[in-house]
Amino acid sequence: ANARAIARMIGSERVGLVHARSRAPAWSALLAARRMRVPFVTTYHGAYRETNKAKRLYNGVMARGDMVIANSAFTANLIAQRYGTPAERIVVIHRGVDTRRFDPAAIAPERISALRRAWGIDASTAVVLLAGRLTAWKGQRVLIEAASRLKQAGQLAGATVVLAGDAQGRHGYVSELQRQVADAGLGGDIHFAGHVEDVPAAFLTAHVAVVASTEPEAFGRVAIEAAAMGCPVIATAIGAPPETVVTDGENATGWLVPPGDAQALSRTLSQALALDTAARAAMGARARRHVLAQFTVEALQQRTLAVYDTLLATTLGRRFAETSASTQESPSLGSRGPA
Repeated sequence: ANARAIARMIGSERVGLVHARSRAPAWSALLAARRMRVPFVTTYHGAYRETNKAKRLYNGVMARGDMVIANSAFTANLIAQRYGTPAERIVVIHRGVDTRRFDPAAIAPERISALRRAWGIDASTAVVLLAGRLTAWKGQRVLIEAASRLKQAGQLAGATVVLAGDAQGRHGYVSELQRQVADAGLGGDIHFAGHVEDVPAAFLTAHVAVVASTEPEAFGRVAIEAAAMGCPVIATAIGAPPETVVTDGENATGWLVPPGDAQALSRTLSQALALDTAARAAMGARARRHVLAQFTVEALQQRTLAVYDTLLATTLGRRFAETSASTQESPSLGSRGPA
């Protein structure tokens, strides 16, 4: 029924292309697009689990586009390995950050003060921030163990770990984390912040952001959002973070550590906390430049339109780039940036 409704819409609205971004609607969209003989594009943006043949079939629709957009090279390799999708039908388009919202210059000091008050952390305390829903594979246990090792070594003084994220009903897991904190004697060193609305201010408040995932991130937006705010990142070297976190000497924007390795994470946290103001600011500036060059919403939009151009023989991508450039240069818009 959905496919018939979409097919009618394709005809009545003279739709030239259908783009699906989720599995259930992709099945309806695929049938409609094939029936109406219009190009079909998918965006494959999750490391979907495939525990049986039925699940594999269900997920596989996301690899059946005339062009398949992968949100990372990691995801692109996953698509090719699982479904044998030819390389010429897969294009990597990384997710993008709204660099106007995630802009240090746009954050009033009062927003940072409000967060620190809510967290019970004074202005002189360094914040180690893990932002992500409270679920086991996000690695909160690993970070708590790393913090315990730092405390035992006398290297956690002057710092507080903030676990920011909604439990989404996982009350048993939260209780486990709280017991782990209590058993390690970290009650005054780790704060459960719950859901945090002002994410840009949270990253600007943090001394370092941690992505401790123990399973592959298909992309992992936290790493680029933190980087956009000039916050160095420690991420696990699994999934897509190696594509977003630069670890190359003078160009470094953060660090990569093995997943599930609390000892490696504690050593790296020690390095991050030891950075002086100038060194941390320099790394943060590199991180933001890296995001502005590679991971903006505008870049995602232009690259997606270029995919449409390939299938439709249009010039949407070029026209978008020209319009964006002229809008950014328009003096009448002042500091607001592109509309």
